[in-house]
Amino acid sequence: MRDVLGEVEKWGVDSTPVAVATVVETWGSAPRRVGAKMVVSAGGRIAGSVSGGCVESAVAETAADVLLTRNPQLLHFGVADETAWDVGLACGGTIDVFVEPLQPDYFSFMRDLLAEDEPFAIATIIAGPSKILGQKLIVQRGGRVFGKIGISLDGLVAASARAALSTGKPDRQSLITQETGEEPVELFLEIVRPAPKLVVIGGVHIAVALTSIAKTIGFHTIVIDPRRAFGSRERFPGVETLIQAWPDAAFDQIKITNSTAVTSLTHDPKIDDPALAIALRSPAFYVGALGSRKTHAARRQRLLDAGLPEETIDRIHAPIGLDIGARTPEEIAISIMAEIIAQQR
Repeated sequence: MRDVLGEVEKWGVDSTPVAVATVVETWGSAPRRVGAKMVVSAGGRIAGSVSGGCVESAVAETAADVLLTRNPQLLHFGVADETAWDVGLACGGTIDVFVEPLQPDYFSFMRDLLAEDEPFAIATIIAGPSKILGQKLIVQRGGRVFGKIGISLDGLVAASARAALSTGKPDRQSLITQETGEEPVELFLEIVRPAPKLVVIGGVHIAVALTSIAKTIGFHTIVIDPRRAFGSRERFPGVETLIQAWPDAAFDQIKITNSTAVTSLTHDPKIDDPALAIALRSPAFYVGALGSRKTHAARRQRLLDAGLPEETIDRIHAPIGLDIGARTPEEIAISIMAEIIAQQR
């Protein structure tokens, strides 16, 4: 939902009916991952993608029908179906897509949770008795539950959601209770994580390109530089968070999690070294530093002298970025972002 949140907010979910299509299962060469979303407004506006283009038209048609009837639908597209060639899955991929009306109260609750920067699980009934089809629960990591399904399923569904949240992986399950009889209930468990963060130390030329690329692919961007000429809003108009402070003070304003990447780009030990020392002791999944091998060797020794263990210093990706022969600031930014994605995956 995070990927399409901005568009839905622009449309005005309280005044404009919106349908949400979610990939709930894939096999073979399906082009989008489980959890990928597409939203369709009553006026025909579309955002997001469930297939990279091959089944979008068919899903959009179903979304229009769902908005009229308010009845969710579970769609199946695969090479064995007669529609496979029409929708572009002749290469062998198969996907299941659940299409449902967007419920404004759930949307508002999810938006607030995303603003709190905490992961949560969404459990949705995607097959079963019509009276509960599309019903959902939202479960936070702390245990808080929002929503209600009924027919004695709330406890089972909430437990499944907590288990999925602990593993961090989406899942599709079948549940049977006395109330559902012989008709099984299918449950899709989706994990929603906060947007990954990219913290850039130093408002240098590479940082301008790097934050632009990172923002395009969904990272929340943060630039730290105590030098006002470098860490200015004029240089970084699109960066979400700009902190003109030394690293010790700046990092007090940032929550570093295991979805945070930190890059140090100033070439100035007075700025880079304190920032790296903080980042290396944090749960950040990536820590990289600009500089040659010779520069990094000297940096490494300084960090050792400052008391950081050798295995901790080994976390630094330096020289930063994948070796793609990059020369310009923009090319170097691409190499850095590629290395961050590789580490993230």
